[in-house]
Amino acid sequence: MGPALLPLLVDDVAFDRHEPIGYHPERPERLAAGRAAVAAAKADFKRVEAREASPGELERVHSARFVAALDALRGKKGMLDPDTYVSEKSIDAAMRAAGGSIAMIDAIVRGEAKAGVALLRPPGHHARPNAAMGFCLINNVAVAAAHARAHGVRRVAIVDFDVHHGNGTQEAFYASPDVLYVSLHQFPFYPGTGAAEEVGEGEGEGYTVNVPLMAGGGDEVYRAAFDRIVSPVLEEYAPELVLVSAGFDASARDPLAEMELTSSGFGYMTQRLAEQARKSAAGRIALLLEGGYDLVALEAGLEESMHAMLEGKRFDAASVVKAAASSADVERAAREAKKYWKI
Repeated sequence: MGPALLPLLVDDVAFDRHEPIGYHPERPERLAAGRAAVAAAKADFKRVEAREASPGELERVHSARFVAALDALRGKKGMLDPDTYVSEKSIDAAMRAAGGSIAMIDAIVRGEAKAGVALLRPPGHHARPNAAMGFCLINNVAVAAAHARAHGVRRVAIVDFDVHHGNGTQEAFYASPDVLYVSLHQFPFYPGTGAAEEVGEGEGEGYTVNVPLMAGGGDEVYRAAFDRIVSPVLEEYAPELVLVSAGFDASARDPLAEMELTSSGFGYMTQRLAEQARKSAAGRIALLLEGGYDLVALEAGLEESMHAMLEGKRFDAASVVKAAASSADVERAAREAKKYWKI
């Protein structure tokens, strides 16, 4: 038996240079919270050097016209929409965040590691194939998944527990059976997508699984969603790589949403995802940072997620009895998923 493989860490000072124009919730201090979580996890990480993603790597997800338009924004400053800003170093940061995600996937596919954590800014899951959106410039997790597919990984699962639906990720793979996209999110809510009836199209029909949850849901509702939908679907799909769009804005503390997750709730979800990775993916799993705008909640949620992924720490979400009484929205999503999966 060889030496234990160290988990990977993607972090880069360039990510700090994506600086808002005035106050903005997606701010560099979020990385300080993420780094504090990494320190608190007390794990030995192998650092992955970030690099800029190439146009060809980005164009597996984004259009060539959009990639060129982003490149033309280097050194410029302004608002791309009411939510999404660029400053002078934002495009450099976004290109390196996407490239760092790719470098992490390369190391995992080569067998140099089984697990990874990517502290990325700007986040990515709202970025559409042809447009930036919702604080996001490049869709990091979609680029990472497409890169894994291009390098021989047959089945990739993206599980997104950010409180906002990852419309960009859904759009990127909506017609593909090669990437399973599962999202748990507050609904109705920004960006307006993510209804249970959005299931994919063409060959990809059934490979988008949305679990829209009413405001106020906490650990017990998310546990019900995993028990009823997420874990059974993943087990049947048997992914060879699990990527997690790890947003921590479903926390009860988050100022931009209305869910009630605790840090243990994030740990519990990651525990279940890591268990699936061990079953079907030889343990291959990576967390890619998305949202989370309360710094205390981001740090605590990420720390517990790393304990679950790296140490196998187990969590019990609160009150299974309460879960049964508060999962009507989960059952509505299950009825749709049941058309395609054995749940």
